[in-house]
Amino acid sequence: MSVIANRPKGTQDVLPADVYKWQTVERCAAGTAECFGFKEIRFPTFENTALFKRSVGDTTDVVQKEMYGVTAKSPANGKDPDDLTLRPEGTAGAARAAIENGLLKEVLPQKVYYMISCFRHERPQAGRLREFHQFGAEMYGSGDASADAEVIAMAKSLLDRLGLTNVELFINSIGCPECRAEYHKALKEYFGKHKDELCPTCLDRLDRNPMRILDCKSPICQGIAKDAPVILDFLCDECSAHFEKLKASLTDMDIEFSIDPKIVRGLDYYTKTVFEFITKDIGAQGTVCGGGRYDGLIEQLGGDPLPALGFAMGLERIIMTMENAGSEFVPARKCDLYIASMGEAAQRRAAVLANKLRAEGYFVEFDTMGRGLKPQMKYANKIGATFTMVLGDNELDAGKAKLKNMESGEQTDISLGDSFIDEFSNDLIAEMFKDPLDSI
Repeated sequence: MSVIANRPKGTQDVLPADVYKWQTVERCAAGTAECFGFKEIRFPTFENTALFKRSVGDTTDVVQKEMYGVTAKSPANGKDPDDLTLRPEGTAGAARAAIENGLLKEVLPQKVYYMISCFRHERPQAGRLREFHQFGAEMYGSGDASADAEVIAMAKSLLDRLGLTNVELFINSIGCPECRAEYHKALKEYFGKHKDELCPTCLDRLDRNPMRILDCKSPICQGIAKDAPVILDFLCDECSAHFEKLKASLTDMDIEFSIDPKIVRGLDYYTKTVFEFITKDIGAQGTVCGGGRYDGLIEQLGGDPLPALGFAMGLERIIMTMENAGSEFVPARKCDLYIASMGEAAQRRAAVLANKLRAEGYFVEFDTMGRGLKPQMKYANKIGATFTMVLGDNELDAGKAKLKNMESGEQTDISLGDSFIDEFSNDLIAEMFKDPLDSI
């Protein structure tokens, strides 16, 4: 029988054998965020398209080429369907949720993090999928460069905890709207001399947003951009002072960085600080984290003027980098106890005992396939059970069974009565499972 349908191009399945890698990164990301005072926020997978056009920018590749629209087959109440889009990134949705739910009216700064799936119609390749996953963090309320340094420090802390040492931090400032206006004039003058060489997309960007040309993926446009004016030469006094304080703060925290004046990031909402963490371990798609400041976005989306900043990490790229770097993942949890049974009465008692241990946080399995004893023990070996116990008529009559340590072969008598839980959690076993809930 043929498969009914294959997974869509540019997506991937994460099977049980590999999901522990994702859980390692997700738990570490959440734990790191909470150490820095960030709290989790959740928001819809799709939003009104206008949100992304206004925040991300209608001259970006994301809006022009990559967004997935969402329509209902049958418009509600006979009306035209809403203009909705699957989120291509997380900052806009998080900001919208913070504004709409009054989060920004509470004590500042407000710090949130999220783990989400995002969608962009790109050419699939290693480290770049059409459905991908991000860990993101946003801070609202502080305009000081110390906040920029804190957010960067949080990103670095997570990368360090994941064992990624071959990652470099690059920073830049793209200024505020005032000093950027002068920079745009210089870019238009420079790129205007190369009109005949620019790709059609960049030719359209020349008048609307020339900084986007610096982010073009075309090798020809990249070559032209190499000699383009540098934004750092156009910073106003305030933006220049902000950038100097950021550099000083990072230096104080012993965070190494390099300045890359060509970093502009791919989204229009950025102002002042932009940064990227880049690795060479995964080839051309080496950016594992990117972010920066977006002081005008909250007002642009209808909120009161409020400075903000954040970053996002691609989980697929993080995992690829960890694999290539030989980083450790928290192993998938092994079965603590497999209860083999012979006969219906023993199988029913196995279910009761398993249920009691599971309520205490232990990982317990028993036979539901009607296998014989020998196949059950083979199955216990295959799933890596730490302990096994065999139940039959003799064990039920005696009210006790043999608990076997599968690694050492040592066997211990254990009661099947009221003291079963206490005996299973005796000193010997408690040493192996100090806190069974830790791995859940």
